[in-house]
Amino acid sequence: MRMHNPVFRIRNKFDQYFLKDKNIAKKIVKILSFQDYDSVVEVGPGLGILTQYLLNYRNNIFLIEIDGELISFLRKNFSISRNRIIHKDFLKWSPEEVNLRKFAIIGNFPYSISSKILFHILRYNQYIPECVGMFQKEVVKRITSHAGEKTYGILSVLIQTFYEVKHIFTVTKKVFYPIPNVKSAVVFLRKKNNPLHCDKDLLFKCVKTAFNQRRKKLRNSLQLFKHLPNFYDISFLNKRAEELSVKEFLKLTKEIEIRIGYD
Repeated sequence: MRMHNPVFRIRNKFDQYFLKDKNIAKKIVKILSFQDYDSVVEVGPGLGILTQYLLNYRNNIFLIEIDGELISFLRKNFSISRNRIIHKDFLKWSPEEVNLRKFAIIGNFPYSISSKILFHILRYNQYIPECVGMFQKEVVKRITSHAGEKTYGILSVLIQTFYEVKHIFTVTKKVFYPIPNVKSAVVFLRKKNNPLHCDKDLLFKCVKTAFNQRRKKLRNSLQLFKHLPNFYDISFLNKRAEELSVKEFLKLTKEIEIRIGYD
């Protein structure tokens, strides 16, 4: 595909770092299985380095881009229908807007809002069987961490509740323009098939509340639930949030949910 050579201004407010290595772009796209879903949503396509290879696998591609200049570039250079090139902040986008029910997500994600992007993916996880993303390496460390590790936290528990997480490879700074100050890594999320046996919103509340005071034992950090029947009989209250595995957080949430039903 021959593309116009753009004259483009880097927008600091959008945290723009463009991947320029085509071999890495191909490798990232190939991570997707292209199974069990018909559509792919690319977040922040920029100048389309991933887009050009995605189109070799799927025609049903949606591009979500916040920068108006890049929207114009994408419409000129890619034969994707205009209603699938969406000028919007991904954090304000909903799959219901375009009637998507099962789709993969891919992107070279802005580092400053990586956590917010992951929480947005979690919000709609029932629609998203796969995600491949380029993140700041520190974020990848966080979402792949386990109980007892320093980087283990809210995102570690919530992402691993719903997805199998794999750090695929690390990327050098030199493959971006401009060159970022941080290291990058590509991660693959594949949705777990096992059902969630507790309330999703309650799980989020328990995990966030526990880690907001991560050094305290759960009997102290989860005081908002102390009014529940037999609160102090709930499992793991003598542990700290950073000591609980994902499975233990699920069990903890279920015990709280049962007591809420009795309350």
